[in-house]
Amino acid sequence: MIFRQLFDSVSCTYTYLLGSRPGGEALLIDPVLEKTERYLQLLDELDLTLVKAVDTHVHADHITALGALRDKTHCVTVMGKMSDVDQVSMRVDDGDKIEIEGLALNVLYTPGHTNDSYSYALPDRVFTGDALFIRGTGRTDFQNGDNADAYHSLFDKLLTLPDETLVYPGHDYKGDTVSTIGEEKAFNPRLQVHSADEYADIMNNLNLPNPKHMDVAVPANLAIGLSAVSPDIQAATIEANDAIKGDMDNSLLVDLREENERVRDGVIPNSVHLPYQALRANIRPGGLLAEMASKSERRILLYCAFGERSALGLQEMFDTGIKNACHLGGGINAWSQAGGTVETLSGPAPQG
Repeated sequence: MIFRQLFDSVSCTYTYLLGSRPGGEALLIDPVLEKTERYLQLLDELDLTLVKAVDTHVHADHITALGALRDKTHCVTVMGKMSDVDQVSMRVDDGDKIEIEGLALNVLYTPGHTNDSYSYALPDRVFTGDALFIRGTGRTDFQNGDNADAYHSLFDKLLTLPDETLVYPGHDYKGDTVSTIGEEKAFNPRLQVHSADEYADIMNNLNLPNPKHMDVAVPANLAIGLSAVSPDIQAATIEANDAIKGDMDNSLLVDLREENERVRDGVIPNSVHLPYQALRANIRPGGLLAEMASKSERRILLYCAFGERSALGLQEMFDTGIKNACHLGGGINAWSQAGGTVETLSGPAPQG
C-alpha cells in the first residue's frame, strides 16, 4: 500500500492518501480545497489514479476539496448517509466498505462531534476524523453534536479496536501525527471517565470559540453538488417520473454503481452492470459499450445512486462521440421515490 499523511497548516487538517500500487488506484480522505493542486501533483508523481475522495463529516474549519477533485478528475465523491450535503456520488453507512483496487475501508458510524461523523478502518489503522484526536476528542457543541453519542462512538466502537491499531486523526494542533488505540486508552485525558455523564461534564466545560471559518465553511461544504452542468447533459437528463412512464424497452439501462451498492439498495429491472470506474475503457473505440452504441438503435440510459456518476459518465460518452445516450436524473434514489420498481439482487449480477 502507498500511504501519505498530508497537512494543511491553516486549519491543522490531516489529509490521507491511500494507493494500491504504483500505476494503480487511490483515494483521499478529508482533502482541503486550497491543497487541490498539490494532491493532483502528488498523484501524478506517484503514478496513481484518484478514484474516490472521501470526507469524514461536514467540516466547519475548512472547505472540502471533494467538489474540485470530482470536477478535475471525475472521481467518485463519498460521504456518510447521515450527511446533509446536497449531493455526492456515493453515500455509505455503518458496516459498509469503501473499496478501491486492493484496499477496503470499513465504515464506522461514529457520531458525536457532528451527527454525520464517520470513521474509516483498515485492519491495522483507523482514520477517525474529528471523533478521536491524539490525546483529545472532537468538540460536541455545534452541528448537532451530542455528548452521549460521542461517548458511545468512542467507548463502544473506536476503543474496541485492537490496542495496536494506529490512530490517524483529522486534525492535530500540537504536532503529533499518529497514535494507537492502546495509547489513547491509557493517556487520553478525556477517556479517563467511567460514564457518559462524566464525559459530558468534561465536554460541557471546554468553552471553546467557534472555528474561525465556520460561517463560510459549513455552507460551502453543504453545497458541493455539480454546479455547472452543460446544456447537452441537461437535455439528456431523463427525470425519474418520465422514465417510469416512458418506453423503457427502447433503452439499455446501465447501472454504474458498485456491487455492494446494488446488493444493499437493489437494481432497476433489466439493467446491466458496468461499474463507473470501468466506463472509460468501455466507451473508447473498440470498447464494449462503444460497440453496442454503434450497432444498436436502443438508447443507452446510465444510472447510479444519485445522478452524479451518471452525469459525469454521460459527458465522457459525449466527448468520445457516443450521442445516443442519456442518464437518469437523481439516480435510483429518485426512481425509488417516484415509485419505480426496484428488484433485490439474488445470485450473480449481470455484467455489461
